[in-house]
Amino acid sequence: MNYQNDKKSIILPIAVAISLVIGIVLGANFFGKKTFISNAGGTNSVFKEVLMHINKSYVDDVNIDSLSQYGIEKMLEKLDPHTAFLPPQDAELASADLHNGFDGIGVEFNIFNDSLFVVSPLVGGPSEAIGIKTGDIILKADTINLTGKNLNSNVVFKSLRGPRNSIVKLIIKRKGTPKLLSFNVKRDKIPTYSIDAAYMMPDKKTGYIKVNRFAETTYDEFKAHLGALKTKGMTQLMIDLRGNPGGYMDRATDMVDELVGGNDVIVYTKGKDRSNNYEVKASKSGIFEKGKIVVLVDEGSASASEIVSGSLQDFDRATIVGRRTFGKGLVQAPIQLSDGSELRLTISRYYIPSGRSIQKPYELGKTEDYMEDMHNRYASKELFVKDSIKSNQKLKFKTKGGRTVYGGGGITPDVFVPQDTSYYTAYLVDMFAKNIFREYSLNYTVQNSSKLQAMGFENYLKSFQVDDKMLFDIKAMGTKNQVRFSEKEYQKSKAFIKTHMKALIARNVWKNNEKTGLTNEFYQIINQDDNMIKVGLSKF
Repeated sequence: MNYQNDKKSIILPIAVAISLVIGIVLGANFFGKKTFISNAGGTNSVFKEVLMHINKSYVDDVNIDSLSQYGIEKMLEKLDPHTAFLPPQDAELASADLHNGFDGIGVEFNIFNDSLFVVSPLVGGPSEAIGIKTGDIILKADTINLTGKNLNSNVVFKSLRGPRNSIVKLIIKRKGTPKLLSFNVKRDKIPTYSIDAAYMMPDKKTGYIKVNRFAETTYDEFKAHLGALKTKGMTQLMIDLRGNPGGYMDRATDMVDELVGGNDVIVYTKGKDRSNNYEVKASKSGIFEKGKIVVLVDEGSASASEIVSGSLQDFDRATIVGRRTFGKGLVQAPIQLSDGSELRLTISRYYIPSGRSIQKPYELGKTEDYMEDMHNRYASKELFVKDSIKSNQKLKFKTKGGRTVYGGGGITPDVFVPQDTSYYTAYLVDMFAKNIFREYSLNYTVQNSSKLQAMGFENYLKSFQVDDKMLFDIKAMGTKNQVRFSEKEYQKSKAFIKTHMKALIARNVWKNNEKTGLTNEFYQIINQDDNMIKVGLSKF
């Protein structure tokens, strides 16, 4: 079961903020290990004493657990921006994103008009096996209604996820079927994937791999796809880390180790407690230690993404193309507490081979100011104009080959590519916010799936066009859902809408052909008009 709006659907500047918030949680672990401790505070803890007296004698009834959680959260606000407390339910959801799967019914869903639509049943999952189809509307899970204004992703997760082999009764409305349908779905393990695309580009020599996060299986996925691309004739590699918020650090270093030779340091950490100091060196004979590499990054690339891009830059192994990365170089230890909640405690900083710390500056207790950095990049036009990137002359470092690189926060690319907002309009944002594109592509797929499948993807890629009739229907769906139409804004966004709709339809039609979570068809279409990819290809 995937998120309501995945990365493939939102490629607007607003997505940057979303990915960075996620990164605070996902880009948290160095080696993926959890420490288990009891709740902090002994019998003489003042904090515990205060709670005890409130619980016993306070004039009104209060929720002690809620009060305690509030106190913890306020305490952590005085620390760095990445130390965080996750209540049990949030810790479980965050953990599922990094672990190799979760237990559920196996559907990708979309919330539209206060209803829960099945975008697609996941291949090999229990929903596919039992006959749930694309376009089905899930009205109820057991006794929980899944319609109305209060419907959101968390409600869906809590309703559809559950222990393996447990059964959930779904009430489903299916287009063309007058009666409601009832399915008893046995939950099972649903694998999650962290690589969205891995395919040969049209030049027949460049392999493209898109990594969305660094989870338990990322390195294994990467190595398998890398090997497969080599067998197809790949001689040069493009790694796309844009919008990747990070995750497990050892998966990042393993990835680097596949691409660099020798036994030099890839990354090292320094903290107050020496037991938290690590040094990771290249150690294996990688399967792509020769051959040119380009890495794409942007302001949404954080944590483990910065280790990969920064280390490859320091080794002079790759050309980094894009915009300065987020700047997260703090390492969190996930500490599981006795009630199932989790403390993500900053224990050290990490450094890449040149000695650079990736971490951008911050002041203790000023998380809001820290997160305002992204707003400041927009305000200073750093995302649009190369000359606005200030390289701190006091933070000069040298790569293995003697090139000068700079510290001070994030990885500054070798080749700057400004953010393209030429298509960006309020009309487009509203269409995305109302899920119009996802919903239209879903309906179109249901109605035309057989014809499109028979067409084959190669023919679709070359000849299919989003025509005027389709565009009219898309605009009408927007108007019906209270999207304010502007002809001027529509014309500005029109080319983007056509490409994006073509990619979404292809994703719906051919996604289930892939057994490893790839959505190559989507990216083969959307990447055709991607300026950063065009620049990256020119740098091989």
